[in-house]
Amino acid sequence: MPIGLLITRRVLLVVPLLVAILLFTFLLVRIGGQDPVGLLAGPTATQAEIEMIRAQLALDQPIWVQFGVYFGKVLQGDLGSSWLSNRPILTELLERAPATFELLFWGVLIGAGIGIPVGLRAAFRPDGAFDQASRFLSLLGFSIPTYWLGLVMLFVFFFLLEWAPPGMGRLSLFLEQPPAVTGSYLIDGLIAAQWDVASSAFAQLVLPVFCVAIISAAPIIKQTRAIALEVLSSDYIRYARAQGLPQHEVRRMALRNSTTPIVTFVGTELTGLVGTTSLIEYVFAWGGMGQYGLSAIIQNDFAAIQGYVLVLALFSVLVFLLVDVIVMLTEPRAGARA
Repeated sequence: MPIGLLITRRVLLVVPLLVAILLFTFLLVRIGGQDPVGLLAGPTATQAEIEMIRAQLALDQPIWVQFGVYFGKVLQGDLGSSWLSNRPILTELLERAPATFELLFWGVLIGAGIGIPVGLRAAFRPDGAFDQASRFLSLLGFSIPTYWLGLVMLFVFFFLLEWAPPGMGRLSLFLEQPPAVTGSYLIDGLIAAQWDVASSAFAQLVLPVFCVAIISAAPIIKQTRAIALEVLSSDYIRYARAQGLPQHEVRRMALRNSTTPIVTFVGTELTGLVGTTSLIEYVFAWGGMGQYGLSAIIQNDFAAIQGYVLVLALFSVLVFLLVDVIVMLTEPRAGARA
């Protein structure tokens, strides 16, 4: 199937999904029992002022009317304004997106770079010492709470050893941001030849990226091992061994046939990590979309929550679409069945 047709089919399938996500999120934040009007009005507001704010936010209308107004604005590219900062939500999310994507990119890149080779080697030598150690480390990575991992990293490497800077954002407070090109302070600092900025950005990146790498590597090790073991137990691998093929040829065949499910799993893992890293961003005051969404949930900023969830859904759709294209390019038979 041509890639263009594949993308078109996926987009058409995604439209009703996004509408359902919009409706679900809209209803969820309103049946939680929290009323943001009192928070926005303040403790000294009169009943008339409270009712005026409620009318301005259209919260005095039936839920289906509120959803219709919100859905119409979304179709026009308007996610509304934050009820607390009064700034456009889309603007705030776009400003924070580079911080989140930078953290995800390096964290997942390192996590996959460690997890895939470790999982493959463990599968090629099952029940050995390396396999046992990798399974233990994977289980340990699964068991560590995300926020606790970030706090321990700061306590050990910043407070005790003094090797890392404090978790106070993406750049030292004594430096100015470099001219925006990519949104990454590290890359933008290198482009602008501002070596102090690039050095500070790199130092700030190390601990949160290491946390994300640990969180992502643990399931990748486990899943890669399971996928490779299943492939190694297949009939064509047993036939290849029976034919006397060298071990490196057998492993090459197993690796080729493990690529598609591994790529699919890493893509799925990437979409899930966007929400998980919100805790890492909060601990390190990273200033990304995750911290923004978590703060909106804590402060009952319904409009910001809706915009945040919608952007996460769109990001997941784009990742799955990219995974479909990669799978189609690496495994043409999958494209023929799509």
